[in-house]
Amino acid sequence: MSRHRIAPQHPVATLLVVGWVATGSFLMTAAGDAPAVPRSEALTAFPQPRPAAVPLPSPRTMGALRSGEIGRESGTRSEPEPTVDPDEALAARLAPVVKSTSVSLSVAVLDPEDGRTASYGVQAGTTYDTASIVKVDILVALLLHAQDEGRRLTAAERAYATSMIRVSDNASADALWSAIGGAPGLDAANRRLGLTSTTAGGDGLWGLTQTTASDQLVLLSAVFGDDSASDLSAASRAYVRELMAGIAADQDWGVSAAGPATGLKNGWLPRTATGLWDINSIGRITVDGHGYLLAVLSRGSAGKEAGIALVEKVAGTAVPALGKPA
Repeated sequence: MSRHRIAPQHPVATLLVVGWVATGSFLMTAAGDAPAVPRSEALTAFPQPRPAAVPLPSPRTMGALRSGEIGRESGTRSEPEPTVDPDEALAARLAPVVKSTSVSLSVAVLDPEDGRTASYGVQAGTTYDTASIVKVDILVALLLHAQDEGRRLTAAERAYATSMIRVSDNASADALWSAIGGAPGLDAANRRLGLTSTTAGGDGLWGLTQTTASDQLVLLSAVFGDDSASDLSAASRAYVRELMAGIAADQDWGVSAAGPATGLKNGWLPRTATGLWDINSIGRITVDGHGYLLAVLSRGSAGKEAGIALVEKVAGTAVPALGKPA
């Protein structure tokens, strides 16, 4: 499987993705079950047929000529350009992939410059475990908390944040989860950000936070956008971008397969109840010099490597579904 280096930070960078701790495993039972191991070890696109020629216009068609309904030079009727719904285009591109697997998939892509989006598998009431992609959300919640208190992050908080995002350290996530007030703190931050389908994991199990691909685009937009009306300050956005641009080399996979990433976070989580894996990836990528925000969520892969390969294949279908930038 190919790997991609994280590209230098882009000033208008926009996206994510989730990572799982490289030093340990996050073995969980089905949602609501107790962790399988102590919490201290837990969490790691036809051509339009050429229109028929129209005979020389009669007096009765002169009005149409004047109104432009018939082409003045070509003598042909004007035809609207065919359009393709981005969601339908994405579904068509994903069809061969979906047909070949039993893994549940959800993907959403956004061109932040013109607002075009495409999504697949985003359905009301259907959510996915975040695994470690939630670490971006935890950091954003921490930054909002510090802003509200009119302060900068402490040295300890910055150390935890760096470790949590760049190498996906779970102990650091535990510490910052407590700092934001746990599940209530994350839910409060997400209400401010507009993540309407994301619910924090209970009992300290932040990796079991439930989310959707569309909500992850909202989060990525908060980080990689430049909306001065956002609750997240410019300095806070820049800080998260900086950390997401420096993901450890062994965690540089996922949406970065679709284009160089200027921000990335991945997550992987084996579920003991099924023996299957959650594999997720979020971030900001560039394709032909144009930036996109992309989120791919999955559950039910037989193994980590198989799940990564599937997520990367899915990521490669998303941007082409949007068509060319306006």
